[in-house]
Amino acid sequence: MKIVITGGAGFIGCNFVRHMLERHPESEIVVLDKLTYAGRMENLEDVLDRITFIQGDICSKDDVNRIGDCDLLFNFAAETHVDRSINDAGVFVRTDVIGTHTLLEHARTHEVGRFVQISTDEVYGSVASGYSKEGDRMQPSSPYSASKAGAEMLVAAYATTYGLDTVITRSSNNFGPYQFPEKLIPVMILRALQDRTLPIYGNGMNVRDWIYVTDNCEGVAVAGEQGRSGEAYNIGGGNERTNLEIVRTILSILKKPGSLIEYVADRPGHDMRYALDCSKMRELGWRPRHRFMDAIELTCAWYAQNRTWYAPLLATVS
Repeated sequence: MKIVITGGAGFIGCNFVRHMLERHPESEIVVLDKLTYAGRMENLEDVLDRITFIQGDICSKDDVNRIGDCDLLFNFAAETHVDRSINDAGVFVRTDVIGTHTLLEHARTHEVGRFVQISTDEVYGSVASGYSKEGDRMQPSSPYSASKAGAEMLVAAYATTYGLDTVITRSSNNFGPYQFPEKLIPVMILRALQDRTLPIYGNGMNVRDWIYVTDNCEGVAVAGEQGRSGEAYNIGGGNERTNLEIVRTILSILKKPGSLIEYVADRPGHDMRYALDCSKMRELGWRPRHRFMDAIELTCAWYAQNRTWYAPLLATVS
């Protein structure tokens, strides 16, 4: 097979590249990445000799045309940080919506076997109780989640209008190696390693479901290869934790004092809780392999042992 992975130099993307190299060692793996601040060649250093790398923008038709035909196209390329979307929504609309449209047009006019759109549980909006199912109404709260919901609507429209073979995955909060230090877990780990204060929005009671990145990668591969055409699939870890619990766990693992916790003003439109019903994925035979505590310990150890990877990024940790 020829497998194209856009955004493959980013956090989830680079882990997915490694997963697919193991899963399909005889396949051709092509990575298209713009190499923005969060997409780094360092994330792929150990596998560059086993892939074809194209530096390009998914919003550029000329760049996208360089990927040619393929059996599977996984679109991980996106702007993903909620805080950044609040400050500059236009960048998110361009990449997440217009970029997805450019890729869909490529898939429509080329031989692309299946188009797999990587989305997020945030498209459902805040869930006070129960669990979001794939057929639930999308109610995005932030410019980021709205841009991902918009991209999903385009994917669904291309499936209906043009008969494009598509699958959408909606995963919960990922964590693990190579995550750029702007999301909660890597920021808190790196600040704790430096004995800096750990800022928590509001009262820290916002709840997220956490999934170790390699479990999500396996889920995306399973949904992309075995899922029903035109369907969406929730991929969650079943690990609901408040932000405060996450931070206290990190401090405990790194043997740092709780006095480092600092409560700060909440961000606008901060959803209270996300939670996913993943029964459709279980029907495909997928389940997460990692216990939360094992995974968070692995993650803390990875950052502690990989200073050369994160040292150039320390100025961005805020």
